[in-house]
Amino acid sequence: MQASNGLQAEQIEETEQSEPQQTLVELDPPAFRRKLMGWYRAHARELPWRGISDPYRTWISEVMLQQTRVEAVIDRYNEFLKRFPTLLALALASEEEVLAAWSGLGYYRRARMLHKAAQFIVKERGGVLPSTSSGLRTLPGIGEYTCAAIASIAFGESIAVVDGNVERVLLRLTGREDEGNAATRAFVQQQANALVPQRRMEGSSNAAGDHNQAMMELGATICLPRAPMCLNCPVYGMCRTRGEHVTPPRTAQRSQPAAYLLALRKRGVLTEVLLERRGDDLSLMAGMYELPPLPLDAVEDREPTLRLRHSITNTNYYVQVFALRGRKDTKLRRAVPAAKSDLHWVRTGRLGSVALTGLARKILQRLDIMQVKFPQLEEAHSPKKVSLPIDTQANKLKSVSRTGARK
Repeated sequence: MQASNGLQAEQIEETEQSEPQQTLVELDPPAFRRKLMGWYRAHARELPWRGISDPYRTWISEVMLQQTRVEAVIDRYNEFLKRFPTLLALALASEEEVLAAWSGLGYYRRARMLHKAAQFIVKERGGVLPSTSSGLRTLPGIGEYTCAAIASIAFGESIAVVDGNVERVLLRLTGREDEGNAATRAFVQQQANALVPQRRMEGSSNAAGDHNQAMMELGATICLPRAPMCLNCPVYGMCRTRGEHVTPPRTAQRSQPAAYLLALRKRGVLTEVLLERRGDDLSLMAGMYELPPLPLDAVEDREPTLRLRHSITNTNYYVQVFALRGRKDTKLRRAVPAAKSDLHWVRTGRLGSVALTGLARKILQRLDIMQVKFPQLEEAHSPKKVSLPIDTQANKLKSVSRTGARK
């Protein structure tokens, strides 16, 4: 009996030792931070949202940067802030104006929730953005990552920020495979928490905010997903992987053909283009404007005016655009399945203020129908419109629906 118990205990001990233990790999946080910050101060990219003291601008940049390349964000960030230079200006704008300024960045729910959050802050918090991660979580549409980023970068809170770049850096440093599960995410968060400085903002010094930005910068410019530049890495000597690490296989991209109608007409000296407004009940790009989609069987014998590829999440759309062959070309126009009430003629000079889908914007710019850059601010966005005190302006928001404000 004793021998059996001893054998059972030995087997249990062997089983426990064979299971992977989620313990912190022994990194030297002070040495790591010293090497990382030395590199960051010397090599960090100059980006318009760095080195600023306006939490509103930090908030805008962090929302825009979610699942979007830095290069795509830079110009749109500057243009967005020209249209909505303050939180109050954003709150007072219509949703269509916000979506028009966001057009081309994709993931339009981000813009809608940003707008709702701005309205909530003006109505419920006197126009003041919360200064802690826990306070930021009370706003609609702001998740854990965005809260941590704003709180640390804008307010100096000692909280770790973990995005895809930071996760990759920490997995490689510790030599852990990316299993793509909750255990991996928890392990990465532990590592990040152990490395972030505990000091809060002191004068012009923001230890936590600078550290988090340095971690993201390291992943974005050196510790790349493919062919990382290890010899340029400031913490190369601490890394257990020194190269690419094992990651879950990527979801295969789907391919899907699509066809759209390009219809133009003259109204005196003005040119108008026909657009279709997407339904408000759609899960993607609801309420936005696009070129009218066409059934594929309606264009089988036609040559497209433009061919291009457009990617949305895991789908590659192979798009063909067909222009009318003249005023008598009614067959293609009749093939559009949309209801007449959903079709609108829009002046080409106003396209910059219309909530276009990213694909529609790409097509219209490729065909030189739409300017590549946004037009200058219209009268509706003039400084006079947003210069009243917060309490006066907030009264104008009473009619704004609170639907989803706390979701």
